[in-house]
Amino acid sequence: MVNIGRIPEKWAALTPRRDAIVDAPGQRRIDWRSLDERVRRLANGLSSERDGGLGLAKGDRVAILAKNSIEYQELYYAAGRAGLVAQPLNWRLGVPELVKIVADAAPKALIASDEWLDTAKQLQAAVDVPNWLQFGSSGDGSYEDLLARSSTDEPARSASTGDADPFFILYTGGTTGESKGALHSHTSVSFGMLNQTVAERIVATDVYMLTGQMYHIPVVLSMNYMRHGCPLVLMNFEAKTALELIEEEKVSAFLGITTMLNWMMAVPGFSSYDISSLRNIQYGGGPMPSAVVKAALDNFPCTLIQGYGQTEGTTMCFLSQEDHHDAVRGIHPERLMSCGREGFVTNVRIVDPDGNEVPKDGKTPGEIVVRSEANMMGYLNRPDLTAATLRDGWMWTGDVATWDADSYVFIVDRAKDMIISGGENIYSIQVEEAVNQHPSVLECAVIGVPDDEWGETVKAFVVLKPETTATESDIIDTARQHLASYQKPRSVEFVDALPKAPTGKILKRDLRAPYWADRGRSV
Repeated sequence: MVNIGRIPEKWAALTPRRDAIVDAPGQRRIDWRSLDERVRRLANGLSSERDGGLGLAKGDRVAILAKNSIEYQELYYAAGRAGLVAQPLNWRLGVPELVKIVADAAPKALIASDEWLDTAKQLQAAVDVPNWLQFGSSGDGSYEDLLARSSTDEPARSASTGDADPFFILYTGGTTGESKGALHSHTSVSFGMLNQTVAERIVATDVYMLTGQMYHIPVVLSMNYMRHGCPLVLMNFEAKTALELIEEEKVSAFLGITTMLNWMMAVPGFSSYDISSLRNIQYGGGPMPSAVVKAALDNFPCTLIQGYGQTEGTTMCFLSQEDHHDAVRGIHPERLMSCGREGFVTNVRIVDPDGNEVPKDGKTPGEIVVRSEANMMGYLNRPDLTAATLRDGWMWTGDVATWDADSYVFIVDRAKDMIISGGENIYSIQVEEAVNQHPSVLECAVIGVPDDEWGETVKAFVVLKPETTATESDIIDTARQHLASYQKPRSVEFVDALPKAPTGKILKRDLRAPYWADRGRSV
């Protein structure tokens, strides 16, 4: 029986004194033996009624409000060990949205770090949660007190928990609307890990750096490295700090997005950092502009892969290391705009609205559907959405794509992101790739805005690289060189940053809202 919560148990026996977690923000580290003991204590404290434990029942949710930390990771493992369901909370959300999420999942305990005590107090006044705990130096000590008085025995429910039992609930990033709780089992997480193991080619000597936050799907990637006995380095991303940690901790792998790699390469003295330990960088959140791929392969001493996934489906497709090297050498360079092919334990199809496969001609669009043991169990409390998303064993993703004769998948847009101008379909990802060819562009997002004559016109939001300049006409001229005339942006707005979900995906609905809110259109 697979129980994700028992990962520390194995390595506490095999490599007890090896670092399990390096908590860079907290300037702490913990070895496998100590981590496993704390996980057992915490699991007993949450599930047992002995010694003042909380006595939570199997399947109860445990909400977590914190930034990356040792405590956060041990909560995941303790919940799994005790037959509970971890419910990480996105601290970037406002209190009203958090109230909705907490009320929807109805956790029996909420555990917050001292950094978010004010938020926790507001939640406590708004929702009925029986148990509230705090950790951190300025907290009330309730978390550590629970551990101190709890047994180190293996939790009673540990041996009978796993496989199809729920392990955690992750709320979607909200890129297409209100957040929904995607429920994953020990099995779905385990199969997502297997996809990643094969794609990333993980080895026991790896050291993994988590650049994202533990309240979203990248935590599966980091726990997978821990499943192989590899140390996990925690951080809250900042480019210079990332380079320092790679050098100090001999980091060999991490997950980034285009912006992260651009900022790292822009750090003064980049070439002076010893990053020779790097073996592989995975990126996600969408295709990386070809210019950035070439720069990354020139500047980082390692391979690149792209992973395509969703909160609902963990990991689904990969563009391999060899695909990247071939593309920059002129062999199928168009595949840099692809998210690759289906993963090791995943089947992917591109289908029309009736579920029939579209031709593998690289031009006929359809919706990506996925069959995999890594898919979610369903949406919590939403049988209607679950039935619409999971059909006959396939998960309908809402992503529009084409595929070629070799089954490489090319995402052309989210269904809601497609722009229809003068009766022509314009795919924002294609426009973004063209805009990104300008050397001053750090990142961009393209949306459709209302137009009385054309229905919609193309608008680009652009973030420039530090100490560079560009004008609206510069950006439009660059795009025109790579697109048909009707596809190019009609307007460009320069911004300091783009709104993003926890996964790094750009929140285009936030960009669209000011233009469409009074026109009765869903954004």
